[in-house]
Amino acid sequence: MSISTSGYDIGSNSRLLREVIELLSSMRFAIALLTIICVASVIGTVILQNEPFNNYVNQFGPFWAEVFNAIGLFSVYGAWWYMLMLAFLVVSTSLCIVRTTPKIVAEFKSYKEDIREQSLLAFRHKARGTLAEGREAVFERVAGLLTAAGWKAKVQTRPNGMMIAARKGASNRLGYLATHGAIVLIFVGGLLDSTVPIRVQMFFQDKEPFFGSGLITEVPAQHRLSPLNPSFRANLLVPEGGVQGTAVLLMDDGVVLQDLPFVVELTHFTRVQHEATGGSTLYRSEIVIHDRDTGARREAVVEVNHPVYHRGVMIYQASFDDGGSRLQMRVQPLQAGANTFDLEGVVGGHTILERPGSEPMRVEFSGLRVMNVSNFAAASGVTAAPNGNGTAGGGLLKSLQSHLGSGAHLATATDMRNVGPSVTYMIRDTSGQAIEFHNYMLPFELDGHQVFLAGVRHDPNEDFRYLRIPADAQGSMETWLQMRRALDDPALRERAARRYAIAASPHDRPEMTEQLRISSLRLLTLFAGQDAADRPVAVGEGANGIPAVVGGLVSIARFLETTVPPEDRERVSEVLLRILSGSLFELLNASREAAGQAVLQPDVEKQAFMSRAVMSLSDSFFYPAPLLLQMTDFTQVEASVFQLARAPGKSIVYLGCALLTLGIILMFYVRERRLWIWIEADPGQTTSDQKTRITAALSTTRRTLDLDSEFDALRRQLLPDTGPTVKETTA
Repeated sequence: MSISTSGYDIGSNSRLLREVIELLSSMRFAIALLTIICVASVIGTVILQNEPFNNYVNQFGPFWAEVFNAIGLFSVYGAWWYMLMLAFLVVSTSLCIVRTTPKIVAEFKSYKEDIREQSLLAFRHKARGTLAEGREAVFERVAGLLTAAGWKAKVQTRPNGMMIAARKGASNRLGYLATHGAIVLIFVGGLLDSTVPIRVQMFFQDKEPFFGSGLITEVPAQHRLSPLNPSFRANLLVPEGGVQGTAVLLMDDGVVLQDLPFVVELTHFTRVQHEATGGSTLYRSEIVIHDRDTGARREAVVEVNHPVYHRGVMIYQASFDDGGSRLQMRVQPLQAGANTFDLEGVVGGHTILERPGSEPMRVEFSGLRVMNVSNFAAASGVTAAPNGNGTAGGGLLKSLQSHLGSGAHLATATDMRNVGPSVTYMIRDTSGQAIEFHNYMLPFELDGHQVFLAGVRHDPNEDFRYLRIPADAQGSMETWLQMRRALDDPALRERAARRYAIAASPHDRPEMTEQLRISSLRLLTLFAGQDAADRPVAVGEGANGIPAVVGGLVSIARFLETTVPPEDRERVSEVLLRILSGSLFELLNASREAAGQAVLQPDVEKQAFMSRAVMSLSDSFFYPAPLLLQMTDFTQVEASVFQLARAPGKSIVYLGCALLTLGIILMFYVRERRLWIWIEADPGQTTSDQKTRITAALSTTRRTLDLDSEFDALRRQLLPDTGPTVKETTA
């Protein structure tokens, strides 16, 4: 039987209804739907799904981001049109099953014993021969052979002979029904476990997504789903020692809260089997489930790949998060005149920083990571000194090609070390714009020197870029901060310029003192970003790709480009760097004198520190915040993130998968074969002869390489020792 590509004709008087049913049940419509679904699935694979909208704006631009968002390309698998296509495919496949099932059942019951005996000679596999036996004896022997070989047969007696119609592999026909039925079951199960039931409930119950902020207990009822919701997949965050009975469903335009028929209490969370990279290979949560209706208390353990089942809901260990760790922070201003002070925060909370003469800033603490593992193998590839930034041997301009660079580069070999805790926070201005920061609590060694790393990024999809702050002899960043604040003090810059001019002037040429003072003061003013004549040539990018930042080595580079001929810039830049480094050292001593501290004496160690400090101070002008938050202490509180699923379609999908496997096996590994054997008296025999002529033919739905040998073996069994009287043709 060949499957028709045409649709199902219901025989209705309505032409429109007939055409619609014919279209929906046609194979061409199902193939077209499958093609569109495959294309949409490819788009959903290529484009990252359910990302923040700003990420798509950065990738595609404002116009196309709005267009793609309107047609649902950023959440393809939950888009209404994708679900509608799946629903149409279910209907189309169901109609195909309805259309073809009667034909397959009829074909399954039919042995086609009415075939004419002359037609057997037209088959590709055929044989004819004469046996010296009576017709009844031949029939008994052939029937026994077919029964032993597993053939199911039907006999039709005719006036001039007997037609035996036999069949093998009839279950191949059932493969078509099994595979198409499996597709229907899988899609129905998928639709039941999708957001379709939730959206239907929201439509009929006047529910709507929630996109605000606040406590879960304060969210109104129009944003909540009933505990009787038959299908959902939601996330539940429970802090250690806390309880939670409301899960969160992420929707395209907000969230919906799912009230649970029970409350989950997290008594203990464990991360075990730490990998060399610092990750954990096993998460384990000890929970207590409190049933709302019965009040029963059930203790359970949830691990990855070992969920807990309660009242129709599967509780999976999805991940872990911070449960509200308490942080002790020290606010370090980068400008002069501001005081250092301590601040307390909670991960997941926020605080407002009031600054005199400036707009308030909102600090949002978003994460605490107690363990950070970095690769210290081949650490020579990681530098914080000027040479590592390209100054030595490359000139000043080449050193400006990278700012706030990566804090560590992975080497080929591995030497994994824990570098201590880190904190992530965001600073949001009054307009709502936020910048994310990632600071390490402790210094760690890069290229043999201790540095603090202060990371920053403007986009969540970007990597953090780190400001390297050299640690002083006491292992703190106080010396660097003292220099950074002193740059903003004109009096300290003037005093440092005089000190440098006196120390650097030759004893036999006192007239150079004033010239060195003017040069030193001009360099310090440029470096501090306080020179009124230093302005970027344009907003955004300056000359030679140098970002338009005022202050640091960028300002000195602009000064070189406008005042020094190109052929002399390399030589002059090296001289200016020596003057700048010495002037900054005197600036540090001037600030220490003003603070009542001892003056530092120059030596090799101080010179190495100043080399790193010059580059770090220059990079600090790219740092987008006027202050730096340094974590001094913390109290960690862990939380488990559970995924809760009530999935009635899961069993249906499993049944569909089993049916699909069975159908594929039947269609591809079971061959239907039909055999016809015509038994008649030999037309040329005399009255005393007992001869019978046999004509056999074999047909199959799919020819294979072993079909010839199979028919040849069958022929030898039917016509043994027939010799030259056998006339046969086989392929």
